[in-house]
Amino acid sequence: MFETSFSLNDLMFMLKGAGITLALTFWAVLGGTLLGVVFGVIRAISPWWVNLPIGIVLDIFRSIPLLIQLVLANSFKTIIGVRWDSFTIGCIVLALYCCSYCTEIVRSGFLAVPATTRRAARSLGMSWTQDLTAIVFPIALRVGLPSWIGLTLGVMKDTAMVWWIGVVELLRSSQVIVTRIQEPLFVLSIAGLIYFLMSFPIARLGARLEKRWREND
Repeated sequence: MFETSFSLNDLMFMLKGAGITLALTFWAVLGGTLLGVVFGVIRAISPWWVNLPIGIVLDIFRSIPLLIQLVLANSFKTIIGVRWDSFTIGCIVLALYCCSYCTEIVRSGFLAVPATTRRAARSLGMSWTQDLTAIVFPIALRVGLPSWIGLTLGVMKDTAMVWWIGVVELLRSSQVIVTRIQEPLFVLSIAGLIYFLMSFPIARLGARLEKRWREND
């Protein structure tokens, strides 16, 4: 018969870690998306001499492993005298990491709008702002939504790396319990189930929005 030392207090400890994971994901995706929209539009409409430096900076965040970014940022905060806690550092680094990918999602969605469609909108008397809000952004949103959903789910899983800088999120709380009761298979199965329960609604929401848009076409 199956026996375990896993207790209700252990489950509550893991759920508290899951709350930290959700908070990290929320702030990282919110900040990364807002910055990504701004930089994505700039990259889509700017000349090369503006586009190039932005692209180089974003390539740095995409190229350097997230773990290295977290450790470096957490180390440099003491060097420059910043008194941010590890949670704040984790949110900022994850947001910049998310921004580097979201920028390309927005840019590709922006460029996916046919030039003829935009010319037709301008010929009907629409201003540049009206063209963006009524034509470009709705089309770009449909194009970029699946990639943005995938990015959000990826950021949620990447929050597991913040335990390297002292944040006790879901995976770290699971490791603490595993160290104490020595039941890795059972504990990590529960952690995987919690990750699934957090990710599934986001994936389903994206699928439902895509289905509704197709029905309205």
